[in-house]
Amino acid sequence: MPEQISVGQSLPETARRVADLLQAMGHEYPVVMLPETGRTSAEAAAGLGCSVAEIAKSIVFRRTGDDAAVMVVASGANRVDEQKVAALVGPLSKADARFVREKIGYAIGGVCPVGHVGNTIMLIDQDLLQFEKVWAAAGHPHAVFSLTPQQLVAMTGAPVADVASH
Repeated sequence: MPEQISVGQSLPETARRVADLLQAMGHEYPVVMLPETGRTSAEAAAGLGCSVAEIAKSIVFRRTGDDAAVMVVASGANRVDEQKVAALVGPLSKADARFVREKIGYAIGGVCPVGHVGNTIMLIDQDLLQFEKVWAAAGHPHAVFSLTPQQLVAMTGAPVADVASH
């Protein structure tokens, strides 16, 4: 089981920012620091003792028409179908690490679904709704937090969509 960091212990700066934001939102679950990296869904699931599907991974694209950031929060077991996403939000291209850091405010491997530095177009994978609880990155490759899929939808205001390759 992961080591839980209490409020008094220090978190990396970006994870502290997420913890403070979650607290301000009234979120009841703490940010948890994994002893090993949670950079990939498989690594996070192994560290948490949950299935890969219960990891809410954040995939960022660049909308080509206006350079907007498009984030898909998907089940860790799913591959995001770029064509399905593009049909909903417009033509897309891959987002590199610099684009993600500039537009979202987090480094790849720790991209949190909330607390972005700019406006982000978001979609939530409908497959996440089948779980009682999911885990999302909390701003750092070792930091995660748990929430219900309903809390994820409420916190982000993002529509739920079919975004997975099947």
